[in-house]
Amino acid sequence: MANFFHISDTADAMSRAAADFFVERAKTAISRNGRFTVSLSGGSTPEALFRLLAASPWQDGIDWQKVHIFWGDERCVPDDSPENNARMARQALLDHVPVPENQICRMNGSLPPEAGAALYDIRLREFFDWKMPVFDLILLGMGDDGHTASLFPHTPVLKEKHRWAKEVYVDKLDSWRITLTAPVIQSAACIAFLVAGEKKVAALKEVLHGDYRPEEFPSQLVARNRAEVHWFLDAAAGKAVD
Repeated sequence: MANFFHISDTADAMSRAAADFFVERAKTAISRNGRFTVSLSGGSTPEALFRLLAASPWQDGIDWQKVHIFWGDERCVPDDSPENNARMARQALLDHVPVPENQICRMNGSLPPEAGAALYDIRLREFFDWKMPVFDLILLGMGDDGHTASLFPHTPVLKEKHRWAKEVYVDKLDSWRITLTAPVIQSAACIAFLVAGEKKVAALKEVLHGDYRPEEFPSQLVARNRAEVHWFLDAAAGKAVD
């Protein structure tokens, strides 16, 4: 297990550092394997990163024809909902870069949750030739409750060992989600967390330094079980590292 910390003075600087890292990882993967497989995250924090990647000089540094886009989780809402993670990524990034449409594999939140999750599970298995996915990069955020993707505290999906994508009902949000499961996230070649703000400090301290309680702090499933995890933090969130 190795955690690498990239702490920037501001959230904007954090996003620029993450954009540089994204481009570097894409170039390396394409050079080695002829493609770059990346799982995007939702929420507000990665939007600034996506807008940077859609602009020069970052956009120019990637061969987008060789990029394959996936998602870590999705809300079970219509495609045109402001809550839809794929919609945000399209508006901020994918509508502005030449990724072939057939290389964008979004989760379908318009279907019933179980059907949407089962469909994504099959699509992952087909793409990765029925072997455990090894994404070149998985982007993640972390909530102030320690959740990541849609792996929320005390939800049954935390114990899932066989499915690669699974539906989950989040009581406190009164909503259904689809999420990659912990075994898939843990198998990635590289993971990058983007975490900003003072309100994340308490949870991040527990994730990094507290007793191992993944039912309470699901991000520990990643931070304590991966070979290479990069944390992109602003100065406020970076206080948790001390």
